Amino acid sequence: MPLREITTAVLVDGGFYRKRAAALLGKKDPEQRAAELLAYCRRHIRESRAGLYRIFYYDCPPLDKVVYHPLTKEQVNLGKSEQFEWMTRFLKALTRKRKVAVRRGEKLETQGNYILKDKPLKRLCSGSLRVEDLCEDDFVLDITQKGVDMRIGLDIASLAQQKLVNQIVMIAGDSDFVPAAKLARRSGIDFILDPMWASVTDSLNEHIDGVRECVTNRPESLNDPLHVNNMAKELEPDNVDDEM
Repeated sequence: MPLREITTAVLVDGGFYRKRAAALLGKKDPEQRAAELLAYCRRHIRESRAGLYRIFYYDCPPLDKVVYHPLTKEQVNLGKSEQFEWMTRFLKALTRKRKVAVRRGEKLETQGNYILKDKPLKRLCSGSLRVEDLCEDDFVLDITQKGVDMRIGLDIASLAQQKLVNQIVMIAGDSDFVPAAKLARRSGIDFILDPMWASVTDSLNEHIDGVRECVTNRPESLNDPLHVNNMAKELEPDNVDDEM
């Protein structure tokens, strides 16, 4: 009996991917990160010896509100920040890529505020760090997004019910899409998780068909062709019709 052809959809939790990619592959400009994302997804396609249906990328547009910084006691216009420009260029670059669908969630405006990072907060509570020694780098913008998990779940359900693919690769790290993953598996879809070396909960492990990372963990990832110091060959050329 001949093996059935594999058609794969790659679903990417954008906030998760950007954080893990920066940790494993270094910080990059928006266009480099967009090209890297496609190259990384192609690794999964090659590993599965599959044809690509589509890459679905889920993220929220950058926040452009004015927020108060508790340390500097100044109003910060996020619409003029480097992060706003970076995200705008990154999403624009992705929308121009072949077989990439960008799914935008929504920002919860009321929760876009600066908070202390975990490490300085713990040091502050233990007494090893004084309030007057805090710096701007000790704070991070806390933005709650909504709609992303819902869109992921809807797309998984649609792919399963319409039998558009027989394999889904999910690049993510949380368990919010477990119900959709269960539906996909009941529909006969091979469901693979790529947590990019982040920890995976038992509840999530129970409802997937396997874990597969296409990058080594640090420090070995420093030698990866996609690392910012080594990436020239892996990202060329951008025409990938043969694999996609």
